[in-house]
Order: sequence, then C-alpha cells, then structure tokens
Amino acid sequence: MTEKSSADNFPAGYEPPKVWTWEKGNGGQFANINRPIAGPTHDKELPVGKHPLQLHSLGTPNGVKVTIMLEELLAAGHRDAEYDAWLINIGQGDQFGSGFVGINPNSKIPALLDRAPKGGGEPIRVFESASILIYLAEKFGAFLPTDLRARAETMNWLFWQMGSAPFVGGGFGHFYAYAPIKIKYAIDRYAMETKRQLDVLDRHLADNQFMAGSEYTIADMAIWPWYGNLALGQAYGDAGDFLEVQGYKHLQRWTAEIFARPAVKRGRMVNRTSGEPSEQLRERHDASDFDTKTADKVANT
Repeated sequence: MTEKSSADNFPAGYEPPKVWTWEKGNGGQFANINRPIAGPTHDKELPVGKHPLQLHSLGTPNGVKVTIMLEELLAAGHRDAEYDAWLINIGQGDQFGSGFVGINPNSKIPALLDRAPKGGGEPIRVFESASILIYLAEKFGAFLPTDLRARAETMNWLFWQMGSAPFVGGGFGHFYAYAPIKIKYAIDRYAMETKRQLDVLDRHLADNQFMAGSEYTIADMAIWPWYGNLALGQAYGDAGDFLEVQGYKHLQRWTAEIFARPAVKRGRMVNRTSGEPSEQLRERHDASDFDTKTADKVANT
C-alpha cells in the first residue's frame, strides 16, 4: 500500500504531531465551549423549583428526548411527573458551573435530579439521556414494555440511537453546517453513514408502526428528536434536501405520526432558544407556562 505524501493532506502539508496539543479557538462555531479537560470552570449553584423532578437542559435533540418523555407521562395521567425545566445555556458555559457538574460530571445536557426517588432517601442524579428515559420509565411504569421481547426490542433501538446519532449530530451536522471550512471527504463520509442510518429506520418502519412494534415507547422518544427532526427538514439548514429525506417514505410516515402527538409538540418547546418565538419556552415550571410564557408572549409583556 502506497502512502500519500503530506501534500495530499488537508491543509496541504499537514502531518499530525507526535503529541497533540490544544489550540484554543480551533473548533469552529463551538470553539468557545469546547476544551479537552473536565470539571467546573466556575462556582454556580443550580436553582431549585417546587417539583420533585428538576431538569437542567437545553432544547437540543438530547434534551428534547427527556421533555417529550415528561410531557407524555403527564398526558398519560402521571401527575407526579410534574417537573421544573431549567435552561442550561451551553453557549455561555452554564454546563461548566459547579452545580451542574455535580449532577453530570461530563458537563453535557440533559441532567435530572429526582428529589423524591422511589423508596425515599437522598436525591438521585441521573445523566445521559437514555439513562434518564429508562429511569423515568421504570419510576412511573410507562413507555417501557414489560413483555420480554418487546422490552428487548425497545432497548435495542434506544441504544442504537445512542450509538448512531453522534454520527449525525457529531459528524454530519458538524462538518455540513458548523465547521469553519467545507471538507468534502468529511461531509461525504458522514453523509454516507447518515443515509445508511435513515435507510435502517425506513426499512424497519416498513413493517412496524413504532420502533418496538405496535407500542409507542421510549425508543421512539429517543430517535424522533434526531432523525424525525432531520426528516422534517428542520436540522442543519438545508440538510434535508442534501440528504433527500423525503425519499424515506416509511420514516416520513412515522415522523408525522409522532409529531402529531400533543405531548411531543409541547416537549420540543421546552428549553428551546431558537426558531419561532411562539414555540420557545425557555423554562417550564407549570403546565400553564405553554399558554403564558412562550418567548412571543414574554416579549409582549
């Protein structure tokens, strides 16, 4: 196998050093919040609301998974699922405050604190979106089948999303929409993988109403904010056209069915800071907030 010369590299002549060093600011749109070390950068206590469930999040796909779940639980009659949703502005470094790092040492949203766990005792912290979905499903006995096979299928697709979506959010989305330069190799590589994942979903949904079969579960709630949003053409600018998402007809059917659920419409509004002001609810502390505290209404008061 013939090695390419450094002149073929991009930028031309680039050769990786023996030891990587961090060049602050070399990271495109998110350079100001990315760093190669963990831990807090400043002291900041987290606010505490009136409900046992305290969510600290942002309306990204991973955050929306959890707010959809909480709104679905409330819609299903689980009154103890009432929650306070506090905004973590990652652009301003809120995720590196000492209080947030205390409930998620990885400094990523979402993070949940349950102040009334089953069996009592000290509050329980839950981080990683899939962990939160499972925790809530087990706490309330909802959206996670008890049948062995259906539960296994739910878990299969839940963790498929956790392992697959970073290619979309961390790979394709970054190089297509956020990187400071367009790199054909990177975009081609991640576009190929993203389309393969869309095809995986489309083929599966040709024979199944929902991800685990005929039952709506946390697997649907986890996958929809990533791939459903992409199928709607509402991710990474014109990426939907670039990837020809309309061609995945079974994925489109599933996307529309999930999007029609009132709890999904509410969940995707919570902790949202972009898009139509009428669809932005920066913080959520009561069900009435959807009617009185969206960004358009707050701006007019």
